[in-house]
Amino acid sequence: MTTILLVDDEAAITDNLAPFLKRAGFSVVVAATGEEALARLPAVSPDLVVLDVLLPGMDGREVLRRVRHERRQVPIILLTQVGESGERTMALEEGADDYLNKPFDPYELVARIRAVLRRGGRNDPSLRGAQRLRSGDVVLDRASQRVFKADREVALTPRATVLLGYLMSHPDEVLTRERLLEAVWGWSYQSSTRSVDTRIAELRRALEHDSGSPELITTVPGLGYRFSARVESV
Repeated sequence: MTTILLVDDEAAITDNLAPFLKRAGFSVVVAATGEEALARLPAVSPDLVVLDVLLPGMDGREVLRRVRHERRQVPIILLTQVGESGERTMALEEGADDYLNKPFDPYELVARIRAVLRRGGRNDPSLRGAQRLRSGDVVLDRASQRVFKADREVALTPRATVLLGYLMSHPDEVLTRERLLEAVWGWSYQSSTRSVDTRIAELRRALEHDSGSPELITTVPGLGYRFSARVESV
């Protein structure tokens, strides 16, 4: 049975969410603090962590950083009441697999859990926490938010750089415009999926040998986009 480590200091949430997740077919272990979560992680060996950001003492972002620093590649979904796109972007760059704002529909959380678990079986999880990603002659340095092609720095808008990081950390995966908009812009951002197309076009002009016939970021007709080239952490 798939084991979920649920980390939240609000008993009103865990008392209701843990039984709901169990009814959905998961085994659930609850922790109320970041310190408790880190202590339980080695013994429980969960398949996925649902982690609240706003915890007392050590917050969820620090827990995430420590887990990734220890090179633990367990998938992590963050829960928070902070909906700023900048917060979302930083969390994804630090190695979160998904991000869900409170209050949320528990059925949506279950769907996100299952989607993340499916993705984890196909992609290298170490890419999500890597500071530098390489695909051919393209290198992304997440720490400095700089992109290089053939050892020369490429000028990109900040949003395009973050989008590239998300694409490269989910290689060979079909990513819908809606999912990219949510992950990189945040649903609170007043925009449309056309914004995704604009930034994809920017990336293709800067990184593809022929932007009219892309090989890195390809279009999946009727669905979205895929980073089709091999990616490695460096």
